[in-house]
Amino acid sequence: MSSPLTPEVVAEALKDVKVPGTKVDVLKINLIGEIKVSGGAVAVTVVRTSEKEETIAAVREGVAERVARIPGVMSVDVSIDDRSAPRKAPRGPHGQSPDPFADRKRLPGVRRVVAVASAKGGVGKSSVAVNLALALRDRGHQVGILDADVYGPSLPTMLGVSQGPEITQDKKIHPVKHRGLQVISMGLLMAPDQPVIWRGPLVFSAIRQFLKDVQWDGLDYLVVDMPPGTGDAQLTLVQQVPLSGVVMVTTPQEVALADVRRGIRMFREVDVPVLGVVENMSFFVCPETGKSYDIFGQGGGGRVAQEYGLPLLAQIPIDPAIREGGDSGRPAVEHEGSRVREAFLALADRVDELAVTPA
Repeated sequence: MSSPLTPEVVAEALKDVKVPGTKVDVLKINLIGEIKVSGGAVAVTVVRTSEKEETIAAVREGVAERVARIPGVMSVDVSIDDRSAPRKAPRGPHGQSPDPFADRKRLPGVRRVVAVASAKGGVGKSSVAVNLALALRDRGHQVGILDADVYGPSLPTMLGVSQGPEITQDKKIHPVKHRGLQVISMGLLMAPDQPVIWRGPLVFSAIRQFLKDVQWDGLDYLVVDMPPGTGDAQLTLVQQVPLSGVVMVTTPQEVALADVRRGIRMFREVDVPVLGVVENMSFFVCPETGKSYDIFGQGGGGRVAQEYGLPLLAQIPIDPAIREGGDSGRPAVEHEGSRVREAFLALADRVDELAVTPA
């Protein structure tokens, strides 16, 4: 005998409907609004949190098709709640804008949140984030790492992890435990070759869910690997969570320094402490001669740090072990006795010294 037709039965069935191009179901990122059941008639509201018509059309079609297959359903009506339509923002009693930081609060189970940012792609920010997290682990801390690069998640490859997180019936997410870290990434929720074709509102929703719904367990540090730029992901993070600090990553050449300056200014404008600058790909030491080569220039990280009154936290050398470790899932910091390991351990010590603990 089939179960009575209820909104709960419909909601359970809708877990089979995935957001196009991902393994994330439409309930997890709140694309389903009200569900009404009257006899055999079912009405479902799809919430438009993206301007992309193709995404909403595909979700609507998938919802209608899946609901129609539920035993006892005689008719299906799927409507759209267009929450992305322009609205006049609510104002305060004196006409001021609403507080964009009204929802900001500390994450349960997390003492400090440290973001690793670059404002520019290609400078090795994710490698720094992964190796910093592992170095903090090796210094005796409980550490988690959150991959906030929704469009280009690289943590699963760099850490050699493929299993997805556990998601409970009340939509709480338990991070994957791997290499002594607690890990969450969009890359663990989608096929490896699937692009994420989302606009800003869905990016906001995904990052917010990673921050608010992941059940972090007793972390001293949550390291957040930020995407390049100074846009939606960065603003979402600083508006939702009080940060203990930001580590800015650059390479020595001027084209990278111009972007890191923008990143420093952005975080300072929203009152987030910048802990300092990491100069990645700083130099290369020839293993045969021991001679050092400044392939990408010299001293750029130190100059920009001095310009903004910040410490130069570390100079990470160019080492094939970093690339090999990132590709193979064995990060360079785990290579005992290496120059790179010592550099990242020293970086972890500096971060631990400078990071503040929010009240």
